[in-house]
Amino acid sequence: MEKKLYVGNLSYDMDDSQLEEAFAAAGSVTSAKVMADRMTGRSRGFGFVEMATEEDAKKAIEMLNGKELNGRALKVNEARPMADRPPRDFNRDRRF
Repeated sequence: MEKKLYVGNLSYDMDDSQLEEAFAAAGSVTSAKVMADRMTGRSRGFGFVEMATEEDAKKAIEMLNGKELNGRALKVNEARPMADRPPRDFNRDRRF
């Protein structure tokens, strides 16, 4: 069963293929995605990696959590499910 991992403190120069390559050393990577800002397209400094098995995911956490990659110490842990958020009221959020 696939296991999704949260990867924080990524270098802003990191892309999806580099993230996948870093995690491939721990096992089979199903997908790797660096999250980007919608407006600028620039990395937001975190991403998600899906490992093929739970064992691969545990190995990736052990191997890569705290490891320095591109000058930054990675934070790797099991991803939490996305929480439901209420719809935004854009009229209320206007600040001009």
